[in-house]
Amino acid sequence: MDSSIRATKALYVLVATAFLLVSAASAGNFNQDVSVTFGGPRTQIFNGGQLLTLSLDNITGCGFESKNQYLFARFDVQLKLIQGDSAGTVTTFYLSSLGANHDEIDFEFLGNSSGQPYTIHTNVYTQGVGNREQQFRPWYDPTNAFHTYTIMWNPQRIIFMVDNMPIRVFNNYAARGVPFPTSQPMRLYASLWNADDWATQGGRVKTDWTKMPFTASYQNYNAVGCVVGPSGNSCNGNLNGQPWQTQGLDANGRNRIRWIQDKYMIYNYCSDVKRFLQGRPRECRLPRF
Repeated sequence: MDSSIRATKALYVLVATAFLLVSAASAGNFNQDVSVTFGGPRTQIFNGGQLLTLSLDNITGCGFESKNQYLFARFDVQLKLIQGDSAGTVTTFYLSSLGANHDEIDFEFLGNSSGQPYTIHTNVYTQGVGNREQQFRPWYDPTNAFHTYTIMWNPQRIIFMVDNMPIRVFNNYAARGVPFPTSQPMRLYASLWNADDWATQGGRVKTDWTKMPFTASYQNYNAVGCVVGPSGNSCNGNLNGQPWQTQGLDANGRNRIRWIQDKYMIYNYCSDVKRFLQGRPRECRLPRF
């Protein structure tokens, strides 16, 4: 291992540790901040609203949504994925508006057979169109401890982060003809469901129901952003008052994201020339970071 990789890993540990402390101190409350969307009692809340579990059985999965909707925000949650054989399951943490022309920003975690790594699946939908997938292998075990996942959405860019390490950026290139979510308020959603027709090795490995129930745990959920409600937008047009509202990547952030993408990215739609025979999407020909 060369010195640059050792230094990057050391920096990752320091940043992640500091961020977890901040996140824990400013966490929201699941009892107050979210509503169950489906699955009834399969969603359980513990520790005075600090811990929430989702369970999947052979009848149904379950999920929740934020009570507030936002037009730009930063969302953090600590998540511990299903231990053991998780093949066929999908655990999610994502933003979405409603309607056929909805916007959506996805973190999805695709399960695998025991001993095989999860897939971290990301996507961005704008005006009902997605097809912007990037996938990663985790460089850590996401099942034996909690890790923090972040969606940072401001008017300039979307940043996906794991333990405060950026893994993906989707820039606002609307001025160059690339749609970007700027007008539709979104809620935070999370769910656990069966997708064994496609989730694991293209659907070749099915869910083993003898292992049910499958359980994923969420804690220290926190949303900081512009809440949209009947009385208007809580930011009142001020999009420069908090660090997340103008957050980007500095030189260290660009180095970290290059390291993650070089070492752990397993699929990038921008590199899939067979998929886009008429040419790569416009954003793939513009600066990444």
